[in-house]
Amino acid sequence: QVQLVESGGGSVQAGGSLRLSCAASGLSDSNYCMGWFRQAPGKEREGVAAIDSGGDTTYSDSVKGRFTISQDNAKNTLYLQMDNLKREDTAMYYCAADLSTCYSDFDVLDYSREFFVYWGQGTQVTVSS
Repeated sequence: QVQLVESGGGSVQAGGSLRLSCAASGLSDSNYCMGWFRQAPGKEREGVAAIDSGGDTTYSDSVKGRFTISQDNAKNTLYLQMDNLKREDTAMYYCAADLSTCYSDFDVLDYSREFFVYWGQGTQVTVSS
């Protein structure tokens, strides 16, 4: 059974940085896709970044150049380095996983596609001006 546990959220001023972590268990070493999503109050959940077992990454336009997704296979941990944070980055951030690569004929960051099967409980990020 796949389990995902996020950590690293907190409060930071605009322009600052945070690193989120997602400890994963139950994932196969062969094929998987992991991603970060976020949901602000009153808004729909949106994809932020994804990475697959081959190391290929994809980002939403809103975070490209500011956020970096990475993974430590030895520690079974997914990371999201967030730099130059903006107030609009304030949201609950969720880790997600699926037992396939991120390759698809649609954008896996499109939440409405329901690509990811497994989800963590979320960690709150608050950015103040």
